Amino acid sequence: MKDFEYQENANIEHIRNHFKKLSDLYGFSFMDPSPIELLSVLETKSGPAIRDEIYYFKDKGDREVALRFDFTVGLTRYASMQKSMRLPAKISAFGGVFRYDEPQKGRYRYFHQWDIEIYGKPGLESDAEIIELTSRLFDSLLLKNITIDINHRNLVESFINQTFDSKDTVLVSDMLRAIDKIQKKSKQDILNEFKDRYDESKLEKILEFSQIKGNILEIESKIDTTNLESWDELKQLFSSLENRGVANIRINFGIVRGLDYYSGMVFEVFDKNSKLGALAGGGRYDSLTKAFGRDDIGAAGVAGGVERIILTMQEQGIVAETKQKRISVLYINEDMQKVAISIASLLRLNNISTDIDLSGKNLKKQIEQASESKYCIIVAPKELEQSKVVLRNMQDGKESQIEIEKLTDDPKSILNLEML
Repeated sequence: MKDFEYQENANIEHIRNHFKKLSDLYGFSFMDPSPIELLSVLETKSGPAIRDEIYYFKDKGDREVALRFDFTVGLTRYASMQKSMRLPAKISAFGGVFRYDEPQKGRYRYFHQWDIEIYGKPGLESDAEIIELTSRLFDSLLLKNITIDINHRNLVESFINQTFDSKDTVLVSDMLRAIDKIQKKSKQDILNEFKDRYDESKLEKILEFSQIKGNILEIESKIDTTNLESWDELKQLFSSLENRGVANIRINFGIVRGLDYYSGMVFEVFDKNSKLGALAGGGRYDSLTKAFGRDDIGAAGVAGGVERIILTMQEQGIVAETKQKRISVLYINEDMQKVAISIASLLRLNNISTDIDLSGKNLKKQIEQASESKYCIIVAPKELEQSKVVLRNMQDGKESQIEIEKLTDDPKSILNLEML
């Protein structure tokens, strides 16, 4: 676990603000699902093997519970329980999640995610809106070189079945794992891992298939798509995204999303010039709502890793605005402190971010502390006798005197704070 200090917490809040604004813009209801779930609920998504990757324990009631490792399970549990919920239901979330993982750059045991989900009748436009909002979020964060790789699980599974002339579910699962691993391991390593169980030439054909990527015309020039299940659906999704003005997309047959519950389109987001891995990922997972007893609704969603996005911003030299433009109220001596505190309180009542020294430092020290402020208001005996204070512009050092009455009547105009 880690402590999030001011700068990193400010970066997280920067992304949260952008995400919250966009999720509101697209009509998503913001909520925070429970941080603790029954272990059996989390296993609904990923099976018993998930125990190796999460924090779970018995509570005082001898129940097996666990800390959430993402938002999808909690939100889907919630949506599945709301029998009277108006559909389609659009839900978003942002917060901390826990995974028992080996800590490394871009991968932590406690980290933050953003998440959006659409529950209702499965449809192409719901899938497209999930991807569109994802693209807009990365645009709003000013990130460059972002590519959204899209695929369809049924398409990959159909190619596997055709290649091996089989519909063995274990074989399909193994091939999907092999494709998922090719992103991180060499082709030869994967051939060595599976060659004792499967025909090596067919396995190699699967791996070669997973390397195919491009737009519709480029894909159709590389492979015969006539008998590929869901190819037309993928083409329609691609067309819908182009109609929405989403241009940073491509089809990538190597994107399968390792979890078994995905049932349709899948996608991942990358900075193509970075080695950090996927910045976000999602897809359609109608089987998960069925696992929670709702055969009448489907689901599509996406989640993004906040800390990994922050690392990408740093790699690209993007600095989040973390420092507020503030006012500092200073005082010459102890006798002036009471008036200075009164002015500071008034500015705060007017929603102006204001600092004041509380420990009785001398003026020089106060000015040093106020070096990043937009203005300093200095309370001094001579000016106070005339019911005035000194206003210093901390950017250029220019000073002027202003009447306290005018300052207190309309501080934002006097301090030229329209842009704060």
